Amino acid sequence: MTTRITSEQLRGIFPALATPVTADGQIDTQAVRALLDHLQGSGISGTVPLGGTGEYGALSRNERARMVAAVREHQAADLPVLAGVLDPGYYDAIASGQALADAGADALMVLTPYYTTPSQQGIRDYFMRYADASPLPVVIYEIPYRTRISIAPEVLHELSRHENIIGMKACNTDMYHFLKVVQGADASFAVLSGEDTIFPAQMLCGAQGGIIVTANLLPKTWTRMYELLSSGKTQEALALHQELIGLLDLAFAETNPGPMKSVWDLVGVQAPHLLAPLVDCNPALSTRLREALTARLQAERQAA
Repeated sequence: MTTRITSEQLRGIFPALATPVTADGQIDTQAVRALLDHLQGSGISGTVPLGGTGEYGALSRNERARMVAAVREHQAADLPVLAGVLDPGYYDAIASGQALADAGADALMVLTPYYTTPSQQGIRDYFMRYADASPLPVVIYEIPYRTRISIAPEVLHELSRHENIIGMKACNTDMYHFLKVVQGADASFAVLSGEDTIFPAQMLCGAQGGIIVTANLLPKTWTRMYELLSSGKTQEALALHQELIGLLDLAFAETNPGPMKSVWDLVGVQAPHLLAPLVDCNPALSTRLREALTARLQAERQAA
């Protein structure tokens, strides 16, 4: 039975999990266990399977549920599982949310409806209707560079007051938009950074934490950065982020999670396979990322 979470639990670092799969596209449960073994004990606050990093659209419905079930089985019981729902239409999104709730998710991270290019009223009504029907608390997922739709701050302000909408993953890189969202959001609504590259800026402007891709590889570095920012040690946090910029450039030089999966073995996860239409990372890029990650992991060990 899942625990109903609140916005108060949306604090800290939540790795946006890549999905370990076998060569034939099935969930690799052994690799899921290895990934969670790597992440747990690092100070993370929970995990987010099945976002874009989790290759949601390339997985079958059954494999999505298997991924959430595997995470829930192997993850510490006190750490919430926020499962992505990235369907473009309401009925499929509701069915997906129910299936992931049944598989053990604690909340649903629901993507802005896309392809139809809805109006702001349409977006508002969609999330209100979804939250009314959802079996679990809802985290809004705004990522306009993928959906082509930005949610107006005033719409997010209204949605933030819905009792079943507890937060959002903010991937809008327009910082003025972010400031306006934070300025008018309800106190019961947690805004989480969704961008590794501007995480410190979003934290300093009001984010309560982050859903972070490269925390798959470096959870201790990211939780340390969160702790520094939360305790007012801004310059130390910014310096730490500066050290990561070269690695971040490499990790996102090709479509995520390709580069990251190519070096997963460095943290004990033997699952390099990608799902169509993604293809293997360029070998030269992978070599450079491997070198950067090796150096960063060594720095983590020395700081321990």
